[in-house]
Amino acid sequence: MRFLWLILLAPGVAGCAAKRQGTDTAMEAERKAIAYLVREVPTWSRENQCYSCHNNGDAARALYMASRKGHRIPPSALADTTAWLARPDQWKNNKGDPGFSDPRLANLQFAAALLTAIETGHIDDTGALSTAAALVRADQAADGSWPVERANPVGSPATYGTAFATYTGWQILGGMNSAATAYLRALKPENIPAAATILHFTNSASALDLLRRSQTQDGGWGPYPDSPPEPFDTALALLALTKIREQPEIPALIRRGRNYLATQQLPDGSWPATTRPPGSESYAQTVSTTAWATLALLETRK
Repeated sequence: MRFLWLILLAPGVAGCAAKRQGTDTAMEAERKAIAYLVREVPTWSRENQCYSCHNNGDAARALYMASRKGHRIPPSALADTTAWLARPDQWKNNKGDPGFSDPRLANLQFAAALLTAIETGHIDDTGALSTAAALVRADQAADGSWPVERANPVGSPATYGTAFATYTGWQILGGMNSAATAYLRALKPENIPAAATILHFTNSASALDLLRRSQTQDGGWGPYPDSPPEPFDTALALLALTKIREQPEIPALIRRGRNYLATQQLPDGSWPATTRPPGSESYAQTVSTTAWATLALLETRK
């Protein structure tokens, strides 16, 4: 009888051990990623005398969120960025980032980082957000969108794409912009970033269905249902799924996605850059890919 009970219990014990191992692996990936970003966030402004959308935008956001989640972030890692973000009236005087030339994108990404800095208690001046929101609002197109990379419907880690850029603009404006709201309501889940954007915005059955059936055997997501998985698309899908994580099947999708990200991390703590087309090399995309993957791990852990 005792032997029979051991047989019956063994699968459950093994399953718990596997889940625990997966959690430990993802937590280690999170720690390594934060160490990488702590090194890279201040490096750009120090070496280039300007501020970038990837280091001082996306990556800084990840570090602000990491501090909220209990990680100890050295003050020196964010000091320059925080001072820069707190002065949106000076953003137009940035000396230039050779990786990006679209001021609309810079305003969006710096404003998103500023919003996160305020939400996490790193910046107290909410008036700075009003100034940043005015800059973002001025860049909005007549159709309610923020048109970034019109020729690239799936976007990229450092440039977002129009769908996710519009959701970001809508967030910065406090969800009170009727034109952006109308644009997002009309958005169709034609690819993974669009489906993730829609699920961020509203509880869409069609967007969830696309994400559910597009998760690969590795646990990740690519830009389209039949594409190989990429860290950026996986991160967007995971961040969207956190909105509905109380639904019965969602935790398993999240767990598999977290495991995929953990297995793809490079030894230095970064992730391979998600580029369009895939396989290219880009420092900007590497830093932003790592920022998005880090945000996904932070937001999906319990």
